[in-house]
Amino acid sequence: MGFTIGISRGIRDIRSGSRRRSRSSDGTVVAEYTGLWGWDVVPGVRAAAPGVCSCGRAGCRAPGAHPLGHAPVIRAGAPLDEVTAVWSEFPGASLMLPVGRAFDVIEVARPAGCHALTRLERMGLPVGPVAATPDGRAQFFVSPGAAAALPELLYRMGWDDPAALDLRGLGAGAHITAPPSDRGGLGPVRWLRSPALDSASRPPEARLLLGTLAYVAHRSGM
Repeated sequence: MGFTIGISRGIRDIRSGSRRRSRSSDGTVVAEYTGLWGWDVVPGVRAAAPGVCSCGRAGCRAPGAHPLGHAPVIRAGAPLDEVTAVWSEFPGASLMLPVGRAFDVIEVARPAGCHALTRLERMGLPVGPVAATPDGRAQFFVSPGAAAALPELLYRMGWDDPAALDLRGLGAGAHITAPPSDRGGLGPVRWLRSPALDSASRPPEARLLLGTLAYVAHRSGM
């Protein structure tokens, strides 16, 4: 509790300092992610133009949507001074979250995700953070390990093919663009359901959400 209060006070100080000294607002968000939510953050690339990545590689597979080469991971719980100092070395970088450490992600088409989120909240089921990408996807944060277990979990529920449901699991080795950063030059990623202290540190088990997600995705694709 004392650590969380100290982090919260420090973030308020950063916000105040931002207004007085025009310090990067991205650094404040990074401090929230590492200090409050307990997530690692990696500086990421930007889209230099539609389909063109700031990394400069021809044929980049994820233009404007991957970590910078050789950029350090800012670890969860890093001191605020360290967070702001490191981030200041990468002006304009997007915020990337490594998947598979504190959480995995189940991704679905955004209309189906919005509908599923409404149903899940109405049923009182535990729901973690949910992000919406500008390319029309909804990303549900769930417990680590869900991506690898997704095919088996769906099979046990009577669904044979995740691809047919347009469901995708993201696990260890993947990165997602975090709000409010731009993704691929298409616009900012936004929260459909913002992080909270309980759901950020203990995201729900995928099996608690998956039945509803699969059903809604199936109905949406009919």
